[in-house]
Amino acid sequence: MYALGRLPETAIGTVRQLLGVLDEDIEHIEQTLSRLDELRSYLVKRDNQSLARLLEQVRTESDSCTSCDRRRQAIRKHLAQMLGCSIEHVTLSALVQVVSEPTKVALAQRQGKLRDLAAAIKKEVLSTSMLLSDCARVNRLLLKGILRFKNPETVTYNSSGAASVHNDGSFFSSKF
Repeated sequence: MYALGRLPETAIGTVRQLLGVLDEDIEHIEQTLSRLDELRSYLVKRDNQSLARLLEQVRTESDSCTSCDRRRQAIRKHLAQMLGCSIEHVTLSALVQVVSEPTKVALAQRQGKLRDLAAAIKKEVLSTSMLLSDCARVNRLLLKGILRFKNPETVTYNSSGAASVHNDGSFFSSKF
């Protein structure tokens, strides 16, 4: 890890701005967790109107997320200039090492909260992607069953284990 110099006391205002941006990040991630939960609920219920509303809500709030990202990057750049290092070295872990005690505690709290939320987001995204994958699989099976794609024959087994092939046709005929 790059050793940063001590942060000048005049930079405490910039660090406070960073804390505010981190609070916005935390709020945004918490909202995202809530939205992923809503998304799964609406998918299971097949509530298209609510899904459309949720999508519109996400679109309108994406600008504030982009704005927050830009502010965080500007603050990091400013702190990097104050510390005489590159922006890549201005991380929460590095800042905790160069600020005074009350600010150190506040930064460490935000860092811990963000770490926990990042783990929760990872779990929720995985759960949501698994649900979507299962929905796609079920839809494929339903279509295959209705339309008999690639398998016009059905194999059944009787009680003695003998197989019989049935060529029932599909739910509807695709031949004209």
